[in-house]
Amino acid sequence: MRKSEVILLRNDPSSEALETWIIRLRREFHRYPELSFEEYETQKQILKNLGELGIEATKIADTGVLASIRGNVPGPCIVLRSDTDGLEVQEKLTERNRDYISKNNGIMHACGHDGHMAMLFGAARLFQETRNFPGEVRLIFQPAEEIPQGGSKRVIAEGGIEGVNAILGMHIFTNHESGSIGLHPGPFMASTNRFEVTIKGKGGHISEPESCIDPIRIATDFINALYVALENQLEPDKYVMGVGRIQGGAQFNRTPDVVGILGSYRTFNRETTDTIDKTIKDCLNSLMGKYIKSGEEFLGFPDYDLEILHGYPVLVNDPAFTGAVHSKLHESFPELKIYSEIKKTFASEDFASYLQMVPGIFISLGTRNPQKKIVEINHSCTFDIDEEILITGTNIFYTVSLDFLKNPEKYINSKGYLHQKYSNPDTL
Repeated sequence: MRKSEVILLRNDPSSEALETWIIRLRREFHRYPELSFEEYETQKQILKNLGELGIEATKIADTGVLASIRGNVPGPCIVLRSDTDGLEVQEKLTERNRDYISKNNGIMHACGHDGHMAMLFGAARLFQETRNFPGEVRLIFQPAEEIPQGGSKRVIAEGGIEGVNAILGMHIFTNHESGSIGLHPGPFMASTNRFEVTIKGKGGHISEPESCIDPIRIATDFINALYVALENQLEPDKYVMGVGRIQGGAQFNRTPDVVGILGSYRTFNRETTDTIDKTIKDCLNSLMGKYIKSGEEFLGFPDYDLEILHGYPVLVNDPAFTGAVHSKLHESFPELKIYSEIKKTFASEDFASYLQMVPGIFISLGTRNPQKKIVEINHSCTFDIDEEILITGTNIFYTVSLDFLKNPEKYINSKGYLHQKYSNPDTL
């Protein structure tokens, strides 16, 4: 995006140019990251900055913030959302981050949430300064994106998206070049699912295997059988499966009583999730029969406990909304590189829960810049952002939202739905 296309404030309340202000905010948030549902100081900083802009705001979801900017005439309502939590990662000093490296030991904004907050503030400042638009822009600074079930569930339960017609979110990724954006109509990000198995064997001295039922052997067979069974049923682009932890035993000469297995899988539809759920259970049941032994001392062994947690749902971008976003950005920013069918990702996001309730889109904003040595993937201890993209993200938030408020019929096909939602001025 050319610098000449950057939207600037006419009356700058803080005497800083918009882009400089956004970068400063991003660095302030980066210095003091907090873990999920512990973002109390982050919440204070958000409320303080909104107050300085004259934007009314309240707390939501314990450590989140909900704010509203109302236009000059009745109209629809669009939500702009940012996540706020950091990760349990010790940030490594680099040649770039010396001035803003995390001061909270063992915690880091390693997934771009600091940039998301800054871009949301940039868009908020533009809307607050102009006020020349219909309807309402609602801001959600959402906690706890990084842990299922995610802070979005709390925001929804507490009324954060009541009366909303559309929602817009954005995420910074290093899988495409700095300043480019990726759009994907339909299923874009995968569901996340967690499984935990406790395999119960019969412990004893390792020199007498006939007196034991070895849960380590069962665990090994289970993992191997599960991978093979899934490969035989599903195409590799339909899912990913991984075991993240195996735990059991304490001595070299003793067969343990139990072994724990913790893993996860990602899918793009419920049918695939159901297939994996069933396959896990079938593999376990088959192995219980294989390792059973006769004798009273073996009654009740082997056995297992299984817990499956379905976390974030599949993130599905509304196709009509996505098409309208593409058209508007191509019209407003012809030099902006747009991937209109960016590849689906097995990463997951609790923004998906909002998209189950209202139409909208989740946009991928690229930050990969080898010349600046910004190449590390999200969640890395040396992850960083090309700060030049922050004004790009701000302009995307502002431009798309403003166009939606003025022309909602371009984005949502059901005019009746829109009329029902915002025809009453009292809803503003």
